[in-house]
Amino acid sequence: MTYLRINTIIFLVAPIKFKIHNYDKVVERGIELKELLLKRKPRFLLYVLACLLPVIDRSLINFAIALLIGSVQVGSMDYFIKISLITLGLVILGVVLFIISRFMRISFMRDTLLDVRILAFDKIINSSYKHFSQKSKDTYISNLINDINIIERDFFLSLINIIYNIGVYVVSLTIIAFLNIKFALMAFSASIILFIVSKSFEKRTISLQEKVSEENEKFAVDMSNTFNGLEILKLNRIEDEFLSKALKSVTGLERKKLDYNIYTDGQRKIMELLGSTFMLISLVYLASLFMSGISLTRATFMVQMANGCIWTIIAVLPRVNQLKSSVRIFDKITEYEEDTSNNLCREKDFIFEKEIEVKNLSFSYGEKEIFKDVSFKIEKGKKYLIKGPSGAGKSTLIKLLSMIYDDYTGEITVDGVDYREIKEKSLNDKVSFIYQDVFLFEDTIFNNIALYKPYTEEEVLEAAKKSGLDSLLTKKENGIYEMVLENGKNLSGGERQRISIARAIIKNSEVLFVDEATSSLDEELGRKVEETILSLNRTVIAISHRYYEGITERYDYVLEISNGQVNQYAANEYFMEVAI
Repeated sequence: MTYLRINTIIFLVAPIKFKIHNYDKVVERGIELKELLLKRKPRFLLYVLACLLPVIDRSLINFAIALLIGSVQVGSMDYFIKISLITLGLVILGVVLFIISRFMRISFMRDTLLDVRILAFDKIINSSYKHFSQKSKDTYISNLINDINIIERDFFLSLINIIYNIGVYVVSLTIIAFLNIKFALMAFSASIILFIVSKSFEKRTISLQEKVSEENEKFAVDMSNTFNGLEILKLNRIEDEFLSKALKSVTGLERKKLDYNIYTDGQRKIMELLGSTFMLISLVYLASLFMSGISLTRATFMVQMANGCIWTIIAVLPRVNQLKSSVRIFDKITEYEEDTSNNLCREKDFIFEKEIEVKNLSFSYGEKEIFKDVSFKIEKGKKYLIKGPSGAGKSTLIKLLSMIYDDYTGEITVDGVDYREIKEKSLNDKVSFIYQDVFLFEDTIFNNIALYKPYTEEEVLEAAKKSGLDSLLTKKENGIYEMVLENGKNLSGGERQRISIARAIIKNSEVLFVDEATSSLDEELGRKVEETILSLNRTVIAISHRYYEGITERYDYVLEISNGQVNQYAANEYFMEVAI
């Protein structure tokens, strides 16, 4: 049921459809980013090793350059040529190591990012309707695109640089300690000072990154509203007003990005100033050592190692703050929000053998009372038609019966088991929905029916046949594998509805909820779709304002909503009275 509620965002993860079906085998819910990295420990260790490979090359090249500069002091052309060739060889080695490092890193990054996408999508797809409806769908799209891009850019790029620079720092400090312990203590002390300064920037960096994420969400919502209503804007000649609003949205987003970039750049500049101060002190100290008789090669190598200590720390510490801010973004898009409003303990399965009973149910939207002390029953296998004036609560009743709303008083039970004790996923597996507006993906008819679940071709064709799609498939060159254009632009309204019916058939659900499925169809198509729905071996609970003579009478019961009450009638008697 949930995937039908939020089907407008599934296309974002269509490339990982087969893994999503088995997501519980791929990643665990509630997992932290640290745990996600360590889920593949051997590959993570290989990833760390790959990040450290360039450290070897950098150290060797620094030593070669020191020898090259020191060759001036030696004063031998043969020695200079020899060192130059060694330096050239190390440069070539560095290119090779970089390529090897990249190939060792890339698959781990790709698979971990895929896990992040699955976790983020899993949170959305399995959230309760109450939680899901609190935000715009475009907010979730922003989470799946913009926030994951932030994680890819700021987390993985930062992680690579942190591992590499820590490696450079440790190697450089160790070498300096062997060459001059006093200078090593100076470099280590400078590192501590830089760390303390960087730590003071951490909270603000995280806060600014979160604001960028929030502005991305607002921007996505604003742009979606503008594009979805573009036709109305043009017809009413109010494009300029919305253009102004769009510009404000863009400006707000770019301002937050600018604030973040200026702040992080400011960190780097302050750190660089402190680093330059230390390097100046280092040069003075090393100059005194050089005057005392150490070789030019040794002095140059110590300068380079000092660079390795200080400038790597300067590069690492701001990235640590970026890393932490991106971890916060990861938590935001993957952590489940617990619904504790009713302290519900849902541990039982939805088992529907006899009846769903609504007993003394009352429900309100804020101050507006929709139902008051309502009681009726839904028998298994029967067909129910919900009638009533606009705004009476027809769609609300379906949402109550499908467990979307749980903040009611009274009881809804299935075979004696209270809805509030039933696991939402258990009910989702047993029900299907057909809506007035059918969302179709830019994919094959096959995938639009199967919804990326592992059904066989025979099962999909059987569902298509039962839903009356035979004539459509015979007209299409690729049959069931014909591509559907954006939201079904190359299909008629009736064909779109029949695909929706095929989805319900292939799911083999026990209960089918139908909300105005034929209201936008012409008389002929409406009759055919209604007839197909009533021919299904399901418990059907439908809303419809249409009356199709000879077909609508085939419902078993009519549930008429009036003044907050639900009155149940036998369908043949109800329509006979209406006709009279």
